[in-house]
Amino acid sequence: MTEPAAAPSQSVLLDDELRKALEAILLVVEEPVDANTLAQVLEAPTDQVVATLHALRADYVDGGRGFVLREVAGGWRLYTDPGAAAYVERFVLHGRSGRLSQAALETLAIVAYKQPVTRAQISQIRGVDADGAVRSLVTRGLVEEIGRSELPGQPLLYGTSATFMERLGLASLDELPPLPDLAPPGPPPEEPAPGGYKAARRELDALARGDLGVLDVDAEQIELAMDPSDDAADGS
Repeated sequence: MTEPAAAPSQSVLLDDELRKALEAILLVVEEPVDANTLAQVLEAPTDQVVATLHALRADYVDGGRGFVLREVAGGWRLYTDPGAAAYVERFVLHGRSGRLSQAALETLAIVAYKQPVTRAQISQIRGVDADGAVRSLVTRGLVEEIGRSELPGQPLLYGTSATFMERLGLASLDELPPLPDLAPPGPPPEEPAPGGYKAARRELDALARGDLGVLDVDAEQIELAMDPSDDAADGS
């Protein structure tokens, strides 16, 4: 008599059910959800949820799916596979203009690297008023108010949002690329001595007139040309 096949173990059933539940939740979330929240909702150990999420991520990659599971902004969410980005962009953005303006991109970069930062500080760095760019970024959900400064008037402080982290695929701000060092090498040049500008102007005027003899001066004449009182007398 043939013995009946052994029933699947309870642990296998639990694992399969957990995978199904996680996939269903991840398909409907609008933003990354952290493992602790998933564990509370599913009444499962957090370690088991994390292990299952990692297993799902590996399965999707190995299976060559059109979507991937990523851990960004402190949570987990399903995304389209980067290899299919051209097709998704063609479908979603066809006939639309969803790009940020140059002003918005510059403002977003300042907020990302200088946060928390006020509108006045952003405007000072950019050299132009940044109110419009900040409002645009807040409307798009890339920048948000994170408090108030202790400066007079207590202006609002701005920082990047979870949506910003999600869009860039960052787990933390530490993953932002480092800023290049644009400072010129070596110490800054010394300020010219008083009257130095006038002496140079006199030489240029002499060259323009063709009066080369004026350049053949001795040390006493040079000192007189660089005398600060000489500049003061002329109102320079």
